[in-house]
Amino acid sequence: MSEVKEKAQRWLDSKIDEESKKQIRDLLNDEEALTEAFYKDLEFGTGGLRGIMGMGSNRMNKYTIGMATQGLANYLIQTYPGEQIKAAIAHDSRNNSRFFAETTAAVFSANGIEVFLFEDLRPTPELSFAIRHLNCHTGVVLTASHNPKEYNGYKAYWNDGAQMVAPHDKNVIAEVNKIHSADEVKFDAKEDLIHNIGTEIDQLYLGEIKDLSLSPEIVQNQKNLKIVYSPIHGTGVTVVPQCLKQYGFENVYVVEEQSEPNGNFPTVVYPNPEEAEALKIALNKAREVDADLVMATDPDADRVGIAVKNLKGEFQLLNGNQTGSLLIYYILKRWTELSRYKGGEYIVKTIVTTELIKKIAERFNVDSYDTLTGFKYIASIIRENEGKRTFIAGGEESYGYLIGEFVRDKDAVASCAMIAEMCAYAASEGKTVYELLIEIYEECGFYKEKLISLTKKGKQGAEEIQQMMLNFRETPPESFGGSKVVKVVDYQNSTDTDLIAVKKTSIDFEKSNVLQFFTEDGSKISARPSGTEPKIKFYISVNKPLDSKDNYEKVEAELDSQIQSIESDLMSL
Repeated sequence: MSEVKEKAQRWLDSKIDEESKKQIRDLLNDEEALTEAFYKDLEFGTGGLRGIMGMGSNRMNKYTIGMATQGLANYLIQTYPGEQIKAAIAHDSRNNSRFFAETTAAVFSANGIEVFLFEDLRPTPELSFAIRHLNCHTGVVLTASHNPKEYNGYKAYWNDGAQMVAPHDKNVIAEVNKIHSADEVKFDAKEDLIHNIGTEIDQLYLGEIKDLSLSPEIVQNQKNLKIVYSPIHGTGVTVVPQCLKQYGFENVYVVEEQSEPNGNFPTVVYPNPEEAEALKIALNKAREVDADLVMATDPDADRVGIAVKNLKGEFQLLNGNQTGSLLIYYILKRWTELSRYKGGEYIVKTIVTTELIKKIAERFNVDSYDTLTGFKYIASIIRENEGKRTFIAGGEESYGYLIGEFVRDKDAVASCAMIAEMCAYAASEGKTVYELLIEIYEECGFYKEKLISLTKKGKQGAEEIQQMMLNFRETPPESFGGSKVVKVVDYQNSTDTDLIAVKKTSIDFEKSNVLQFFTEDGSKISARPSGTEPKIKFYISVNKPLDSKDNYEKVEAELDSQIQSIESDLMSL
C-alpha cells in the first residue's frame, strides 16, 4: 500500500493537469480503488496496451498513452538513427479513442516523427494496410477490440504492419519503464508533421480485398443472396457495406439500430460478436427478411461472427473454429479448382484453434503452421516466409481470420467479403453453408470445441489465476472425460512430455503461460490466462469420425456429452 501511495504521490507532484490531480486525490480516500489504479503499470500483452479508462498508472488515460508513445518514440529513434521516421494512427468508436489518437499523434510529432492520422474512425486491419502502403516504421490503433465499454487500448505495430513481437515489444516496454513521470513526455504537437488520411486509403485497401475474390462469376449469379450485417456500433460501417457491394452483393441489410458508431454500445451488453446477445438484433432482422447469412463485426472490425440456417432452417451461430474451418476449406478448394498452386503455399493457425484446420490443409496437400495465441505470431510466420513461400490464409478460434498478405493482422472486412462469397459458392452447388460444414466433417473428421472463460478481476484475481496455473503444473490431471492424459505440452517451460514413453523433449516456441493436455481419445484441453482481459481460458476440443450426414445429430450428441464430461472434470480441479 505504501508503494501504491508513493506512486500516486509522484503523479500528484508532476505537471499533469489539475482535473487529473483532483481525480487522484479522490482515489486517496478509497484504498481499494487506489490500489487498482496504481498497483502496476499497464503492460503489452497479446493485444498491446489495454485497460479500464481512468486516472492512474494502471488505467488508460492521456498520460499512460503519452508515456507509452514516448517510450515507443525513443525506441524508434534509437532503432532508425538519422531517418525520417513515419507513423500511422487509427482509432475505433470507443469513448476517448479520438482524443487518445490525437494525443498519440501529438507525442509522435513532438519527437520529430511524421504522422499519418486517419481523419475519422477506421478498422484496425486498414491501419495495418496503411502502415505497409505508406512505408511507415510503426503504427498505433486506439481500440479495446471487443472489451466492455469502460475499456480502451493501444495496439502498437511494427513496419511490416503486424503487432509487435519480441524483441521489439519488450524493448519498447523497457523504454517506457525508463520514463518515471509524465513530465518526461513531449506533448506539444508539431502540426506540420501531422497529415490526415482517409478515403484514398479506403479505396486502395478495398481494391486489394476485391482482388482476393475467387468466384466473381458465381457471386454475379448469386448476387441477390440476402445478407444482414451489423457493425455493432463500430468501425465496420465505414467499409464493410462498401466492400460487399464491390464484390457484387446487391441485397445487403445493414442493421440500423447498430449502424451508428457509439462508444457506449447502447444496444448490447458486450460489443463482442462471440456473444449471442450481441447478434440478437441482427438475427431478428434476418428472420424478418429471410436472410441467407448474418455477419457482425466487433468495434474495430478485426473479428467477425456469423449465423447461418441449420438443417432445421433455424438461424444458428457458428463459433470461430467453425467459421475458420469453412473459410480455409473454401479457399483451398477453390485454389485447387482454379489450379493456382505453384508449390510452397501454407496456412497458419494458433495452438488453441481447432485441429480440423490442419486436417483440411492435409486434405489439400497444403502445409500448416501452429503459433502461439495472438495474431502477431501468425504475422511473424508470414514475415519469416516472405518472398520464399505463399501465405494463403490463417485464423484463430477467437473469430479472427486473414486472407492474403497485404494486411498483417486479423481482418474482418476481407473476411466478411470471403464469407459472403463462400455462401454464394455453397448456394451455387445447391447447399447451405451449414451443409457445407457437415461435408467438411465427413471428409476430415467431426471436430467440436468449447471455450470456458473464468473472469478474475483485479490484483486478487490475477493472483488466483497464477495459482491455478501453478497447480496444473505441479499436479497435472491424470485424465479428462474418462480418457487418460498421454501428453502434456508446457509453453512456459518449452517442454513436450510424452507420458506413455516417459520422454520429455524441447519445443521451439517463444515462452508463453500455456498448458495443453492431450488424451488417449484425441481430445485436447488447453489452459491459458488471457493477455488482454482478467480471465483464464480453457479450450476443449474433441473429435470423432462422421461417416454420413444422416449420423450428424447422433455424433454431435456424443461429442457434446464428451465436452460436458471434460468441463465437469475441469471445474472440479
